[in-house]
Amino acid sequence: MVSTPTRTPAAKPAAARTPAGPAGKTAPGAAASGSSVPGTTAAGRSAGTTAAAAAAAPGTLRSAGLRVRAWYGGFWSALEGTGKSRNGSTYYLILGSTLALTAIGILMVLSASSVEAIAAGESPYTAALKQGFFAAIGVFGMFLLSRVNVVWLKRFAWLAIAFALVLLVLVLLIGRSALGNQNWIDVGPFTFQPSEAAKLALALWMATVLGTKAKLLWQSKHALIPVAPVAVLVIGLILAGNDLGTAMIVMMITAAALFFAGVRLYVFGIAGIALGAATAVLAITSPNRVCRILSWTGQTCADGSDVNYQSTNGLYGLASGGWFGVGLGQSRQKYSWIPEAHNDFIFAIIGEELGLVGTLVVLVLFGILGTAIYRVVVAQKDLFHRVLAGTIMVWLLGQATVNMAVVTGLAPVVGVPLPFISYGGSALLMSLCAIGVVLSLARAQMAPGLQPRRILRFGPAGLAKTLRKTFGKQGAAPRSSPPKPAATRPAGSGATATKPSGTKPAGTKPAATKPTVPRNPARKRNRPS
Repeated sequence: MVSTPTRTPAAKPAAARTPAGPAGKTAPGAAASGSSVPGTTAAGRSAGTTAAAAAAAPGTLRSAGLRVRAWYGGFWSALEGTGKSRNGSTYYLILGSTLALTAIGILMVLSASSVEAIAAGESPYTAALKQGFFAAIGVFGMFLLSRVNVVWLKRFAWLAIAFALVLLVLVLLIGRSALGNQNWIDVGPFTFQPSEAAKLALALWMATVLGTKAKLLWQSKHALIPVAPVAVLVIGLILAGNDLGTAMIVMMITAAALFFAGVRLYVFGIAGIALGAATAVLAITSPNRVCRILSWTGQTCADGSDVNYQSTNGLYGLASGGWFGVGLGQSRQKYSWIPEAHNDFIFAIIGEELGLVGTLVVLVLFGILGTAIYRVVVAQKDLFHRVLAGTIMVWLLGQATVNMAVVTGLAPVVGVPLPFISYGGSALLMSLCAIGVVLSLARAQMAPGLQPRRILRFGPAGLAKTLRKTFGKQGAAPRSSPPKPAATRPAGSGATATKPSGTKPAGTKPAATKPTVPRNPARKRNRPS
């Protein structure tokens, strides 16, 4: 009698999971002798573990991504609120980060420009006072635009782009040239840069046109015309003034407008190839730009000049700053080692005087600003609102990224200012006005009871309503005229007629002189219980 080997219940699932070989043979990796459970060798166990890990990897990554996404959504829901109870956190994040960057900019302009101002025989506060003056005007414009309905700005889109084109033509005719670029028009004691105004005007105009043609944007011809020709015209006029950096930012603004409008992706591929070829031609045909690219790659120019001098000293400033900097106002590179230190290379002065901590503070503020604006963009359902907010976001963050990349040596030297911080009244004024437009959209997302009050109501109807309300309050003073007698009611209305006191007929009861409550079922239902 042959005894049948017994199996424990725990061994059954393992045997069931092991695939059987052909013709009843044991699967590969099973024990040759003395093993009742196949696949228990070291090789079998390692192969099974590897296969299980490979099969579980996509699911693990997917679940981790879902957890991060759920945490992100929960964080913003707790911060902003949901539905009609939005508390306006996004509004105040945008406002706070913008004001903080502007204050840092005025302080660093004072520190970076004081030495060169004293050397030129001027007051060390000259540049800082001008920057503060434009900051005050810009903050006022920002708050004014934040109280305006953005749809109201559509009326000025075509006028704004036409005015910007006229200014870009005038700067080529009567403009002032500085450091090889002809970008400024003198207006009394101040200078104005039309290319900065063209950024905001182009963003507003493209959002208006794309919003009007929303149902036709699936056709490439409607998506590109007239947006592409006008954008190319603006870029061409800026390049005529030899300002490649600003032209690059305008290209980014145009691409952002088309992207947020939902244009097909192959259009961006074709446009990217065309713009890349055009940029290469512009770089090759300019000896100065070729020299900058060669210096950035570590080579020397044909004439032996070092046009990378500014970038090299900027890196020296960042390196000498260390963790906490050499102290506010104690920079050494601003003593003419970095030309125009308060302009495009002010980030290097921040790193030298405030150290790595100061640069990280600036990066965090830009990160908060970008994240908050992105929250406003994704919440927009109207195409005009989404395109306008998206182009402003790409404009400010893209320009900040290019400036920091140039200062840290990650990109060749391109003349692009750091938004809100670099010296320049036109750039600061237009950037603050652009933030005001975004604040208007963020304000519309807040609960009605938490929205900041409007300064004025614009438009003919709104202005008339404001005037009526104002004069109505002024004319609401109590008058000395005698009170009018109570109005008599018809006999069929269920109420007895009332008469003035002193004219009661004889024999009437005192209670009959009191007006009775009308027996109107509708009014009775509306009365509180």
